[in-house]
Amino acid sequence: MELVKKLNNIFKTKLFRDGYDISYVQAKEIIKANITAVLIDVRSIQEHEEYHLDGDICIPLYELQMQIGKKIENKETIIIVYCQSGTRSKKAVNILSKMGYKNVYNIKGGIEEI
Repeated sequence: MELVKKLNNIFKTKLFRDGYDISYVQAKEIIKANITAVLIDVRSIQEHEEYHLDGDICIPLYELQMQIGKKIENKETIIIVYCQSGTRSKKAVNILSKMGYKNVYNIKGGIEEI
């Protein structure tokens, strides 16, 4: 519950829900607020090597279900996903939510919007 209060304060909203689209600026605010968050690039390894956001980890969408448990065991962890345009990251949000991860957010528009 404390986590939800912190997020609500950051976003100035009363409703902050799993699967919410956030901007890159909002993602940086979460990280800057000293809230433990994991930034995941769900693009291919090759795309990641060409360009990526600082501090992220790369777990390609096609490996997400197999790899996520090894990287993030706590299903309460804030996970922020992104891709090139937002399409794969929306799929990633759905996959992670179905796997029981509670705080999953998508950078709307992907890297193209940054």
